Amino acid sequence: MSASLHRREVVAALLAERGDLLVVAGLGASAWDCAAAGDHPLTFSLWGGMGQATMMGLGLACARPRRRVLVVTGDGEMLMGLGALATVGVQGPANLAVVVLDNERYGETGMQPTHTAHGVDLAAVAKACRFVRTSTVTREDEVPGLRWAIHEAPGPLLAVVKVLAESPPLVLPPRDGALLKERFRGALLQQPAPSS
Repeated sequence: MSASLHRREVVAALLAERGDLLVVAGLGASAWDCAAAGDHPLTFSLWGGMGQATMMGLGLACARPRRRVLVVTGDGEMLMGLGALATVGVQGPANLAVVVLDNERYGETGMQPTHTAHGVDLAAVAKACRFVRTSTVTREDEVPGLRWAIHEAPGPLLAVVKVLAESPPLVLPPRDGALLKERFRGALLQQPAPSS
């Protein structure tokens, strides 16, 4: 499947007018993409723990079932934590969305091909793990529908967004883990949960 989407443009579109959306930004480029879209206190960026972004998002979604939670991660990080998809499927949080930016490369270690470059279909894996909604996004005109689903559709949902294998300039989130944790916690606890 040929990619034509630019990761930074997709992430900026998904995070535009985000409201009180809680975001977990996966290791490496995914965190940089979220930072490029605008540093936000309700974005928790991972600086380590490859393969853990989806599990962190699951914990947050279970702890705050009345808040929408988005995990933005890459194909390499998702492949490292593939078992997380089964756990999410069993737990079934309706408020969790996972967006996998799939450039078919391990961007942090030299752009070696990942398994998705050899035909592994992460959306099909998520479907087999009982995700309510799965999709593969390859065109720009599909992004608004994905943004709507993140904010409105019952989940769990997983969307694989096929992006170009490019290396945009770094836009780094804060590197202080304690600061990120306290900032996120403070912003989360200050905002009341929306009424159902």
